[in-house]
Amino acid sequence: MADRFPSPFEITTPPGAEGWEKLYRYSSLFSDDRREYEDSQFWFRDGVHWPEVVTPWDATIYEYAIASLSQYNTRHYVIPPALGVDFRILNGYTYLTPVGVTNPAEIEARVPHFLERAGYYFVNWDRLYDAWLVKIRALVQEMTAIPVEALPEREPIEVITDGVGTGSGYTLQESYHRLCDLALKLWQYHFEFLNLGYAAYLDFFGFCKQAFPAIPDLAIAKMVAGVEVDLFRPDEELKKLARLAVSSGVAAAFGQSSPEAVRDTLRTSDAGKAWLAQWDESCEPWFNFSSGSGFYHSDRVWIENVDIPFGFIRDYIARLQEGEDLARPIAAIHAERDRIVAEYRDLLGSDEDRAAFDGKLALSRTVFPYVENHNFYVEHWAHSVMWRKMRAFGEAFVKAGFFTEADDIFLLGQDEVPAALFDMYHAWSVGVEPRGGKYWGPEIARRKGILDALRSWSAPPALGRPPEVVTEPFTVMLWGITSDSVANWLRSSEGSADGSLSGFAASPGSVEGPARVILAADQIGEVQPGEILVAPLTAPSWAPIFGKILATVTDVGGMMSHAAIVCREYGLPAVTGTAFGTAQIKTGQRIRVDGNNGTVTPIG
Repeated sequence: MADRFPSPFEITTPPGAEGWEKLYRYSSLFSDDRREYEDSQFWFRDGVHWPEVVTPWDATIYEYAIASLSQYNTRHYVIPPALGVDFRILNGYTYLTPVGVTNPAEIEARVPHFLERAGYYFVNWDRLYDAWLVKIRALVQEMTAIPVEALPEREPIEVITDGVGTGSGYTLQESYHRLCDLALKLWQYHFEFLNLGYAAYLDFFGFCKQAFPAIPDLAIAKMVAGVEVDLFRPDEELKKLARLAVSSGVAAAFGQSSPEAVRDTLRTSDAGKAWLAQWDESCEPWFNFSSGSGFYHSDRVWIENVDIPFGFIRDYIARLQEGEDLARPIAAIHAERDRIVAEYRDLLGSDEDRAAFDGKLALSRTVFPYVENHNFYVEHWAHSVMWRKMRAFGEAFVKAGFFTEADDIFLLGQDEVPAALFDMYHAWSVGVEPRGGKYWGPEIARRKGILDALRSWSAPPALGRPPEVVTEPFTVMLWGITSDSVANWLRSSEGSADGSLSGFAASPGSVEGPARVILAADQIGEVQPGEILVAPLTAPSWAPIFGKILATVTDVGGMMSHAAIVCREYGLPAVTGTAFGTAQIKTGQRIRVDGNNGTVTPIG
C-alpha cells in the first residue's frame, strides 16, 4: 500500500486547460512561495460539497464557507485542539486541510476560553437558536428584496420628482455588492451553531469510546437518531400533496405528460383548485430545494424546475394507490435508539458516569436538529435566491450585449463582476458602446473550453502525506477523514482481491441487490425499485427515491454527512466514504451492502 498521495506540485495541467489559474483568486491556489507549508500538509478533496469543477463565481461561496467555518473555530469558540480548515483550488477542484494545534500547552490554554464561550451557547441553545431562525429568515428576505434590473433607456420621472439624487447604474452596482455582502453574512450565520453541534456530538462520541471501548461508531450515531428536522420538510410536503391528490379524487390528473398539463386539468374543478392552493403554500419556502448540494449555480431548484417535484408526487401517488405507507419508520428508529441507549447505560458502573452519559446524550440530541436544519435554510433556500439574483445580473449583461446567456456571469470571478458592471454603467451613462460586448464574448468561450478540459481530468481524492491523527471535528464527522478511512483510500486505489470496498458503517442493515450507479442528480429518474443506489454523494432532495431503493453507497462522507443522517432517518442501509464506489461498481452488478460493518461486496 502506498504511504502518500501525490504532492500538489506533482500535478500537471490537463491539455486544453492552460491558464486555468487566472480563473480563481490568487490566494486560493497552490504556489511556489508557500510550497514548504503546502507540501507539509495533507489535503483532501471536498467531494461532499464540491464534487465537480467549480466555476469562477461559484468559488466565491467555497471561499466564504471555509473561511467562516475556520473563523468560528479559531476566533469565536477557540476549539482547543483545532484551528481552521485551509483551502485551495487545483485544476478547478476544491481541496481542504485541517490545521491543528500541536502544542499541548496551547491546547490547555485554550480550554477555559472554549468552555466559557461554547458553554454559553450550550446552556442557552434553544433561545439562541430561535433567534437564529429569525435572523436567517430575515436575511433571505433581504436578499430576495435586492433590486436587479437592466439599465433603462432613461430614468423614470420619479427619480426627478422625488429628488432621489442617484441613478440606476449606481443601484445596480450597489445591489451586486449587497448580494456579495449578504452571501458572506449568510455563511457567518451558518457556522454560528454548526461547529458546536459537531463538537457536542464528538464529546459524546469520545465519552462512549472511552466508557465502552468496543462500541461501534454506528451504535453511537443511532443514539441520536429519530429527531424531526426541517430538512425533511420538503419531502413531507411532497407526501402531503400526493395524499391530498388521492383523497380529493384528482390523482388522475397526474397522468398528464407535463406539469403545466396537470395544472390545466386541476384548474377545471374545485378539488383541483384546492390542490393548487396547497401547492402554492408548499412551494414557499420548502421547494427552494436544490437537486444537488446547493453549492453550484447549475444545480436544479425544485421551484424553478417543477418537473422534479411533480415527478416525485406522481411516484408517491402511485405508491399510495398500491397501498404503501409513505411515512418514515420513526417508531422503529425510536425503539432501536432507546434499546441501544438502555443497554449501554446499564453497563456504566457509577451514578456519576450515568449522569455524565445522560447529560452528553441530551446535549447531542438538543443540538442535532441544527446540524441538519441549517442545510435547508442556507445551502438550499438562501442559495436558491442568490443564484436567481446572479442570473438577473446576467440578464442585464445579456441585454447590454456582454453575454449570450445569463449563466455566463458565473464564468467571471467575484471581483471581475464589478469591473464589468462599471464598464456597462460608464458606457450607458455616456451613451456609447461598452467594451464588454467585444471583450467578454471570446473570453467566455475561452473559459468554457478551459472548464471542459478540467472536467475531463480525474482528480485524486487527496494530496500529500496523511497525518497520524485528525482532530478537527468537521473533518472527522462530516467529511469522514480519519486515519482508517485514508488508509482505505490508499488500499482501495490498488484494488482489493475480490473487488470489495470499505467505508463508514453509516446506517444499519445488510441487503443484496443490483446496483444503479448515478453520477449526477439528473439521472435520478433512472433509479428502479429494488436497486441499490451508488453515487458520489446523495443530496437531501433525493429522499423521495429512498422508498424505492434497498440501500445507498457513496464515495464520500462520514458518520455525520447528510447522506449518512438521511439514510438513518429513512431506515435505509448505507455505507459512505468508499472513495471508489462509482468507479468500481457498474450498473446492474449485484452487490451486498453491509451497513453494520461498512463493507460493499460484489456477488455472483
